[in-house]
Amino acid sequence: MELAAELLDLMGDETRVITQASVVERLSRDFYWYSPVLRELLDGKRADVVVQPVSTDEIRAVLRYCHAHDVPVTVRGAGTGNYGQSVPLAGGVLLDLQRMDRVLDISDDGVAECEPGARLGVLETTAREKGWELRCYPSTVVKASVGGFLGGGSGGIGSVAHGGLRDFNTVRAIEVVTMEAEPRVLMHEGEAVHDILHAWGSNGVMTRIWLALAPSVEWAQCAVSFRSFEAAFAFSEQIAVRSHWTKRLVTVFEWPIPSFFSPVRTLLREGEAAVFLMIAEAQRAKLEDAAMQANGNVTLSVAYGGLKSTPLLSDYTWNHTTLWAMKADPTWTYLQCGFDPARATEQLALLKTKYGADFLHHIEWMKNGAGVVFPAAIPVVRFSTAERLNEMIDYCRSIGVGVANPHVNHVEGGGRYREDNVQLQAKYRYDAKGLMNPGKMATFERREVTA
Repeated sequence: MELAAELLDLMGDETRVITQASVVERLSRDFYWYSPVLRELLDGKRADVVVQPVSTDEIRAVLRYCHAHDVPVTVRGAGTGNYGQSVPLAGGVLLDLQRMDRVLDISDDGVAECEPGARLGVLETTAREKGWELRCYPSTVVKASVGGFLGGGSGGIGSVAHGGLRDFNTVRAIEVVTMEAEPRVLMHEGEAVHDILHAWGSNGVMTRIWLALAPSVEWAQCAVSFRSFEAAFAFSEQIAVRSHWTKRLVTVFEWPIPSFFSPVRTLLREGEAAVFLMIAEAQRAKLEDAAMQANGNVTLSVAYGGLKSTPLLSDYTWNHTTLWAMKADPTWTYLQCGFDPARATEQLALLKTKYGADFLHHIEWMKNGAGVVFPAAIPVVRFSTAERLNEMIDYCRSIGVGVANPHVNHVEGGGRYREDNVQLQAKYRYDAKGLMNPGKMATFERREVTA
């Protein structure tokens, strides 16, 4: 293959230029199959060759070559995304950043400097050894990369206290390589990080990241069962909204979602809704008292021992919930919603009345950039047809429930696109040919590039 041969000349290491069909196919996939719509759209899409750089200079060399020869480039972190962010639509080169995985520094004021392939789990463990911890992380923390999280994620465990990646200056700076005849290495700091965040690698390649951390806390894990979802939701709201509780996770599951969690099934009560929490160890006894006063049953209350804890309750929250549901019944899929804190009880009831057992409530409390704690949600929904799924989305929006649609394969439709178009404008500045992850920024139109 001519492309592979020429890239090998650039890289000088045959172990990092991969053409083996099975490996290329595996690395060309992520968890898009959570969506039956995306499964039909993306199955069979793959790169022509995978390149695994170990330095910014190597990335520049690959992009320089690809720009000169009009070769598409798709960037891959760890492949834990759910929307086909790293699935190549037009073949070409898959730029796999897993070998650029160093945590370079953690400053005295709690800012981590790392390469894009650094694993979030490694960063969390390293940070805690120095008195810090991640402000937020996805349920895929053990495998997910920092660059992939910034490129295709938004929030997770910790967001109830610290918001998402876009909030509170969590992402301090990003170094980016451009797709140009002579690729530049550019620093984005402050508000400029939003040019690159959640752009799916469509407007540049992240090569270094500075991420603000939070002071570490000794945590506890707790699970509480309630006879009704309404009671579980009311209890979770008290913990999530009231500032005196130090929390990292407040999750609510309608029954039968807890029945899908086979490894921890003995911790859950038949027919009951459940609340999973990470709360400060110093407040664990008070939480148990609050749960009993709310007529809840505490089924687990233990000190948190890090990401190797057994059980690790976060493994059943956020997008992992959908995975457990699909293991139980592959007709389940999911939505991503945001409820109005003033109307949430009414909105939840309307959805239950309309869709019944086809729409199972799964709440993840989080804080937005304005400091308001609200019930985000990743409901588990029954899939029958794309039309039915879109009807659910339309109904949610009609009653004031926001939806970030996880069943589309472009940045604009997924709910994290900025209305000020800074991601699109950055693509025009840095990738005017449209070679970076082509097809993933739907509003982009290729412009002629003159030498």
